[in-house]
Amino acid sequence: MEALGPAAKRFVVHWGEMGTRWGINRTVAQIHSLLYISPRPLNAEEIAQTLSVARSNVSTSLRELDRWGIIKVSHVLGDRRDYFESLRDTWEMIRLILEERKRREIDPTLRVLEACLEECETSKPVDSEVSERLRNMLGLFTTIDGWFREVMSLSSAELKRLVGMRRKVRKILRFGA
Repeated sequence: MEALGPAAKRFVVHWGEMGTRWGINRTVAQIHSLLYISPRPLNAEEIAQTLSVARSNVSTSLRELDRWGIIKVSHVLGDRRDYFESLRDTWEMIRLILEERKRREIDPTLRVLEACLEECETSKPVDSEVSERLRNMLGLFTTIDGWFREVMSLSSAELKRLVGMRRKVRKILRFGA
């Protein structure tokens, strides 16, 4: 693969930086961005060479991206190597990323809040202030979880329409207030 142009290089570097802010390994994020902008599937050697990262790091990162479901493996006739490409549908890609983030962050928090609230309410003496705060936090996370499930049940087209209605929704909310 030829060297990245300035815009591609800037995007890959930025996506890697954003990845670290989101709690994602920089190389994982950079590989994802490289695959996203690449006009064709790339093999691991091409990825390692383009990004100047160790081949072992590329393999580990590709497995992570595959677990998230945001890359696909393909093959070239006469070539035994695996080639990788990112999903091109940005709406589907963000849906998969959000589902993985929910699984890693929201779901465990819900379980811990439920366990803490149960423990708090069965302990003696009952700490009503802590119970109330935990109940409020659990209510918030339960609401977020329900909202997330509703939004994720929408098709990409429906999701686009919903996001496109944001001004109308704000206007309705203000009118009802």
